[in-house]
Amino acid sequence: MEHVTEGSWESLPVSLHPRVLGALRELGFPYMTPVQSATIPLFMRNKDVAAEAVTGSGKTLAFVIPILEILLRREEKLKRSQVGAIIITPTRELAVQIYEVLSHFTKHFPQFSQILWIGGRNPGEDVERFKQQGGNIIVATPGRLEDMFRRKAEGLDLASCVRSLDVLVLDEADRLLDMGFEASINTILEFLPKQRRTGLFSATQTQEVENLVRAGLRNPVRVSVKEKGVAASSVQKTPSRLENYYMVCKADEKFNQLVHFLRNHKQEKHLVFFSTCACVEYYGKALEALVKGVKIMCIHGKMKYKRNKIFMEFRKLQSGILVCTDVMARGIDIPEVNWVLQYDPPSNASAFVHRCGRTARIGHGGSALVFLLPMEESYVNFLAINQKCPLQEMKLQRNTVDLLTKLKAMALADRAVFEKGMKAFVSYVQAYAKHECNLIFRLKDLDFASLAQGFALLRMPKMPELRGKQFPDFVPVDVNTDTIPFKDKIREKQRQKLLEQQRREKTENEGRRKFIKNKAWSKQKAKKEKKKKMNEKRKREEGSDIEDEDMEELLNDTRLLKKLKKGKITEEEFEKGLLTTGKRTIKTVDLGISDLEDDC
Repeated sequence: MEHVTEGSWESLPVSLHPRVLGALRELGFPYMTPVQSATIPLFMRNKDVAAEAVTGSGKTLAFVIPILEILLRREEKLKRSQVGAIIITPTRELAVQIYEVLSHFTKHFPQFSQILWIGGRNPGEDVERFKQQGGNIIVATPGRLEDMFRRKAEGLDLASCVRSLDVLVLDEADRLLDMGFEASINTILEFLPKQRRTGLFSATQTQEVENLVRAGLRNPVRVSVKEKGVAASSVQKTPSRLENYYMVCKADEKFNQLVHFLRNHKQEKHLVFFSTCACVEYYGKALEALVKGVKIMCIHGKMKYKRNKIFMEFRKLQSGILVCTDVMARGIDIPEVNWVLQYDPPSNASAFVHRCGRTARIGHGGSALVFLLPMEESYVNFLAINQKCPLQEMKLQRNTVDLLTKLKAMALADRAVFEKGMKAFVSYVQAYAKHECNLIFRLKDLDFASLAQGFALLRMPKMPELRGKQFPDFVPVDVNTDTIPFKDKIREKQRQKLLEQQRREKTENEGRRKFIKNKAWSKQKAKKEKKKKMNEKRKREEGSDIEDEDMEELLNDTRLLKKLKKGKITEEEFEKGLLTTGKRTIKTVDLGISDLEDDC
């Protein structure tokens, strides 16, 4: 490890508490990083801070240390139920990590209590824990913290407890907004006192900074820390010790390349990123079967209770593979990750930077590799320009084994694998369609046949994106997939029971006259009215640029039609009336009266 130094802690213009310095020595941090030396003095001089620094640069200590120092300097000591600082972070894994770092310091200061509020736990237990132990420093995810403000009926008046708040920190601040937490943050801010210190910390904080300033910063000092040796005009967001590679391979070669790579690097620690939870479930299962002698774990956002346990266990491993989604992309500090492998490129460019930043942290070296389809190769130039993130090419590995036949055999032997593969393919296609960089990642350019082979599918799934398309290059397996059993005997027994019930119902219904239940007339009418209103609304939105003169003509047409229907004018008079209203309606006459009635 190289030292990323900006002087010793003693060289700060504001002196730190001796026990804080002792905790830093215990953690093995004799020197400050640039973001720490720039941010800590500002915070301790009662400035609001908006800090941007490359991922893995030591931002956590840049706000943990000032929080402790500010609370230690309070004139009135905090009572057990008084909250002096709140740290809000987007994911529970990052919250757990910050809580652990904080606990290294608070064990030296027994007068301060800390509490962790995250999803996946019983909120009632969190309330009781706070009432019994207090929480001078709260580390929380936005949803759970917002929920705690609403639990006054359970004896927790958090709004009163936060009146003494000194510091608010929003970690991975831009991501908090990206993940849809804006409403929760706004609700939380309404409860907090205006006289406080606020810090925003993120690895990518460009356009978002101006929007986030309204989160309560008053004349904030902006801190932007660049890598040493990076030009002032550059905004490179990846560590300089990171070696970034890309590999171009076809969809049906990608999985073989991944497995070959992992088999050749068994003694190292890897994060493998996929675009969706379903892909993590499917490929995680496949890697467990095909990469032997390595601990393989899976983590994604839809896991409710297992995530924390898996995360903590993987952090302790010397080597292993964590198959994950972008839930692990932000701020997570896993010791000594050697490789970050991006099987699927992320949905936006900033997520690419955050994924890569899980390695090469605080002076360590590390490598990252992204797999690209031939049609996606221009993404390399895009990253170099958009994120100032240069990539070098890694050639295709030779002598790879075709493992897709083994994956198909697994699907034929176990319905669970077959169904996971189908779900993974569908979720991948749907995620691809939503890619922010859709000039490069274009759904219509995808080779679906090659992609289906890469997923080792037995047949093509039925989905809207494939409707009406032919795939002569894809050969489905000559097996009735309905006959594939679950390996789990209990699941298979349940499936057979359901199939038997469906067969029985079909037999009973045979020979009966098919009866189609009509909807009530009132419901049909209500549905028609709703549809009519929606169409009118759409027409108004589409035609909002119609000139006033044209609108007047349209109203005149309607009036004439009403007169005709009531018998007040003849058809001849009606047509003459249309011809006198202007050019636009002359075309309407050619449609005939019945068509105009429909339009009106």
